[in-house]
Amino acid sequence: MAREDAEEKKDMNADIESESNHAEPRVYELSFHIDADLPQEEAKKAYEALKDAISSNDGSLLAEGEPEKIQLAYTISRMEPAGRRDWDASFFGWLAYESTGEGHNAVIRTAGADGRIFRFLDVRTTKDAAKHSAEMHEFYRKAPEAHAEEEAADLELDTALKEAGVA
Repeated sequence: MAREDAEEKKDMNADIESESNHAEPRVYELSFHIDADLPQEEAKKAYEALKDAISSNDGSLLAEGEPEKIQLAYTISRMEPAGRRDWDASFFGWLAYESTGEGHNAVIRTAGADGRIFRFLDVRTTKDAAKHSAEMHEFYRKAPEAHAEEEAADLELDTALKEAGVA
């Protein structure tokens, strides 16, 4: 059993090693939460810093979702030098980018070092998946508008049915 654990750990370390040392570009998606107590301009600066980290390390931006203030599904807590900090809301954003291993590491270091970003996740993906993410982001961004139009149409239909004496 210990041998299996050691082999599994060795395989995982090899995966991490190959992920950070590759010379050929790979596609990644970085999602992040920025402190909601910050002004919108400051959240935008954190977002721009991540985009700059991608471009300055010979990466290319494939898709993006600018930070939007959202209510979190659960409270995120973290120990900070001043004590425990809780977040119930954040500016949430994401970036899909293509980069080499060195560039990818630089982007991760930038996200981890920025005190305005309190949580992030970076995963390897494909160009098609990144494109799909962008399409879904746009769809969900427009969904409330479509829902409001449906409600207005339903209200008009209900009014017309009442006037006709059907409902």
